[in-house]
Amino acid sequence: MLKVRIIPIVLLKGYSVVKSIRFTEMRNLGNPIVIARIYNSRNVDELVLLDIDASKNGSKIDSFTVEDVASECFMPLTVGGGLKSLEDIAEMLAKGADKVALNASARADEDFITRASEVFGAQCIVASIDVITIDGTYFVYSHENAIATAMNPIEWARRLEALGAGEILLNSVSNDGMMKVELVRLICDAVSLPVIAVGGVSCPEDAVAVVAQGASAVGAASIFHFTSHTPQCLRNACEANGYPVRKHFEIEFK
Repeated sequence: MLKVRIIPIVLLKGYSVVKSIRFTEMRNLGNPIVIARIYNSRNVDELVLLDIDASKNGSKIDSFTVEDVASECFMPLTVGGGLKSLEDIAEMLAKGADKVALNASARADEDFITRASEVFGAQCIVASIDVITIDGTYFVYSHENAIATAMNPIEWARRLEALGAGEILLNSVSNDGMMKVELVRLICDAVSLPVIAVGGVSCPEDAVAVVAQGASAVGAASIFHFTSHTPQCLRNACEANGYPVRKHFEIEFK
């Protein structure tokens, strides 16, 4: 069994880190460089950096911010937000990113996933899926248009795997604050790719529940920003329940 990864999710709005509640309410959390340093001191498994407004604004994640964050990271870094071309991906990798997350661009042009995978390798391409629940039914959510699409997320996950994606970043929009473990299980059962489950892990036990449904990694933000729980707490809980984790130690950040 692959070792479970605990991955902080860092959301950018402009040049500031924010925490969203169902993609609407925003709290400003400060400078991404400082936050990257903190997570680096905590020896997290990976870091995901996403510009949540880039696609909506017709721009892309700032390459200088990516470069600055990458210079502080000694862990794999995934970046996303408005990446629409192979040149965009190449630029992010040149700035120090290890992987890129593609969401709106994949929905707009399915072949983009295939081209990107062929050029950069599937291990570099993370397909991001935002999911919203309406009357008990799951739909793919379009953040840039703030609407639920007609796409079924389970079918879309299968399609992304067939197109060449190397990993799925699954974000439960409706349950930002309450990840639905059923959704995680459905996606994990549908694909053979590693799945990073994001959306509402509020305690270490939530992380264990998500992993129990088949997730290869747990992505979280609020639990690290607003509680006393650290990534190591989540790793310890997973390990205590029989799931292998990477061995790390944390040092105090000053």
